[in-house]
Amino acid sequence: MGFVEVNGIDIHYVAEGEGPPLVFLHGFGSCAEAWYQQFAVFGARFRCIAYDSVNHGHSANSPAGQPEPDRADELEGFLAALGIESPIVAGNSMGALTLLRWATRHPDRARALVPSGMGVMSAQAEGAMPAATRRALTEAVGDDVLFLPGEGGFTESFPLSRPLQYQRYIRLRSTATRLEASRRPRRVSFANPGRDELAGLVASISSPMQVIVGEKDWLAEAARQLHALVPGSHLEVIPGAPHNVYYETAEQYNSVLARFLADVPALTG
Repeated sequence: MGFVEVNGIDIHYVAEGEGPPLVFLHGFGSCAEAWYQQFAVFGARFRCIAYDSVNHGHSANSPAGQPEPDRADELEGFLAALGIESPIVAGNSMGALTLLRWATRHPDRARALVPSGMGVMSAQAEGAMPAATRRALTEAVGDDVLFLPGEGGFTESFPLSRPLQYQRYIRLRSTATRLEASRRPRRVSFANPGRDELAGLVASISSPMQVIVGEKDWLAEAARQLHALVPGSHLEVIPGAPHNVYYETAEQYNSVLARFLADVPALTG
């Protein structure tokens, strides 16, 4: 693991393997280490890298009472700090939104893009968000909370059918940084582009793109819209999978990602 200063903030990251850089971006409330099931598979061929976004994991907190730094700017700064020019970028949920916003700034820079658990958002998609997820995004937790729950991102059966995997996720995300940010939520910043501008800009993206979404994700239709708007993109809907498709259904996610990367010209030529 390592630390790097990005736009004046101390950012924690993990890295493993050798080869073309494959950068993973976590979702809201999660952390870099939640991608361990992908590191185990892709570290043999790629330089797997994941960082904790500000107010997450082991990175620093931004000042309470002020808007968060823009996460697309954060990705720009992180890539520059590590000297990464042409990454493969895979992101889930918030991480996928960051990926898409960054890609509209650099339509052909990435060797490949893999957004999951995200798409072109509509008011209808926002309204379908599970209540538990909506609370996590908008409401502060109490001072007595020691571990942050993960409802909303998984199927209802996951905590009971695979309790060890679920508890790992809970422990990984419940760092002091994340607890502080959950008790004192910051307003999220979206500029260049704004979230409502995204649908009109994603068609400019020319980097190869594989959209992955779980069948049970409330953003499944938004992912389909994204696929329809990005020329040449691929779409995979994983049966029975939830919003956190990369974690609960890691084997299926990894299979889709491996097949896609095997066909990317910049990696096979």
